[in-house]
Amino acid sequence: MAGLAERVAQARATVKQTSEESLGPPLIPVSRDKELPLSFAQQRLWFLDQLEPESALYNMPAAVRLSGVLVVAALERSLSELVRRHEALRTRFVARGGEPLQVVAEAAGVELPVTDLSEIADEEEREAAAVRHCTEEARRPFDLGRGPLLRASLLRLGAEEHILLLTTHHIVSDGWSAGVMVGEVGRLYEVFSEGRESPLAELAVQYTDYAVWQREWLSGELLAGQLEYWRQELAGLAPVLELPTDRPRPAVSSHRGAAESMLLGEELSGGLRELARAEGVTLFMLLLAGFEALLWRYTGQTDVVVGTDVAGRTREEVEGLIGFFVNQLVLRTNLSGELTFRELLGRVRQVCLGAYEHQEVPFERVVDELQPARQLNRNPLFQVKFTLQDAPLQNLAMGNLEISQVLLKEETAKFDLALGVVDKGANLICTLDYDADLFNATTARRMLDLYDTLLLKVVEQPELKLATLRAMLDEEYVQRLSLAEKNYESISLHKLRTIRRKSVEA
Repeated sequence: MAGLAERVAQARATVKQTSEESLGPPLIPVSRDKELPLSFAQQRLWFLDQLEPESALYNMPAAVRLSGVLVVAALERSLSELVRRHEALRTRFVARGGEPLQVVAEAAGVELPVTDLSEIADEEEREAAAVRHCTEEARRPFDLGRGPLLRASLLRLGAEEHILLLTTHHIVSDGWSAGVMVGEVGRLYEVFSEGRESPLAELAVQYTDYAVWQREWLSGELLAGQLEYWRQELAGLAPVLELPTDRPRPAVSSHRGAAESMLLGEELSGGLRELARAEGVTLFMLLLAGFEALLWRYTGQTDVVVGTDVAGRTREEVEGLIGFFVNQLVLRTNLSGELTFRELLGRVRQVCLGAYEHQEVPFERVVDELQPARQLNRNPLFQVKFTLQDAPLQNLAMGNLEISQVLLKEETAKFDLALGVVDKGANLICTLDYDADLFNATTARRMLDLYDTLLLKVVEQPELKLATLRAMLDEEYVQRLSLAEKNYESISLHKLRTIRRKSVEA
């Protein structure tokens, strides 16, 4: 028994040491009496803001429709409490001695300006006016040095119909934060509208504490070891992914963007989930492999690099915080050889697992380490992005109000292409954001159509060779071009497949 106890103690010590090395020292509050640094990710956005101080590229607008009797005073109090709780929402960024620092303001009440559109009698005109207001708000830039970096406003469409607009700058928020924000406002509104006090526990740490912790932990030998992985993984990386564009690339990107969307039906979505389970990969890995095969079809390059986002919240202490935690990973896959799609899945799986193990290194540090050629018209290291996320605003409530998301039109582009897939349970929704300086809407739609076709074929035959798959897609593309002369937009993929099937049967 004594020997067993000794081995257990040794095992516990090993686990503890491994945990401390991977997660770092405890995250604890720091004094606000000293100069407070930015996190690595914040520093990059601050630098970009110095280059384009009037840009709204990193605005994060969100709009929710509130149906029911709204108590505006309770909503305003909820927003004030949100800002009091989360220091990030009352932080501004100043330069001292050439170095950016965080300055946290004292908590103050949030004013919620109300724009009354209810006097517009025609419903379509009223909705159009609301869309214009949302668009104008999303385009209004922030001043990082003055703040505040959260703007809130309310549109009144009727006695029981409102739209709440919340816009933050990415330097203090991210996608996860948006969920935290709307979720807390919902809970606070419920109790405040009933005259009760907040049920939310005080936050143990703030984003500023995380920024200091990150700077202290991710340094020295630990950082060097992590960076060595990325040095090896990205060695000899091709400078760009040469996508065929509809127009020449401008010398300086305007970031003018647009988007096209497509629904993957229940049958195909279910087939993709089954294939992922059978092959021992995640749905993300499967959809990424399909996207990479599509990019190979368009570029002919076998060294395919795609970026993606990870939440960056690997510590329990930061899960409930509003702040800029999201990190970008560079996923590089080798598509050379006589690969089948099943073999491609295996390669993608290994690439993703390696990247996840080294996700703590901020993208900004990877860029600094590799020193790629910097261009004003391309993103460094990768120009194409892929993400998979759960449906937004799930299981939210605000007292007796019904909440629904107002989808804002995407009009900016940080990348050449960014394919985002939203998992809505039975179905998957694909949205392709594209640089409108480079691509036409018809090109984006055809790319989505070919992605749909590719996924359908690999679900049916995962052992297909990529070369065979490419030939199938080329055939599909040629047929679609011929159909374009007969009003392409009115012919869906379903109709096209029906035409092909009938021709074969005949």
